[in-house]
Amino acid sequence: MFFAPVVRTRAYTPSHRSFDRSFERFFNDATFGLKVEQDDKAFTVTLDVPGVSREDLSISIEDSIVRIETKAEAKRQYKAAYELPAELDAETSSAELKDGVLTLTLVKSVPVSKARTIEVK
Repeated sequence: MFFAPVVRTRAYTPSHRSFDRSFERFFNDATFGLKVEQDDKAFTVTLDVPGVSREDLSISIEDSIVRIETKAEAKRQYKAAYELPAELDAETSSAELKDGVLTLTLVKSVPVSKARTIEVK
């Protein structure tokens, strides 16, 4: 995700600046604790989820979308969905929760060629 700062001119009043600062604080809080890395075969997503146990987490993968949420009876509630730029293989992907840090290893799907050869008669 790319965040470009706004170039200010003299037409802006100080009240607009306080709104901009509030938006920046909200934006920074919303993405705090999320780190995404990738290589040729997989994405590695690291997310801070303090106070959440393994039993309370539910992670689902559909095409290129990863949904992470806690159960309704969990002490701390968390619900988010992330769309990655490539389709994922749910069968070979994995998740690990250790010391309040959730690490997802999301393996990229290998496209299956549907090309077939036919016999020339």
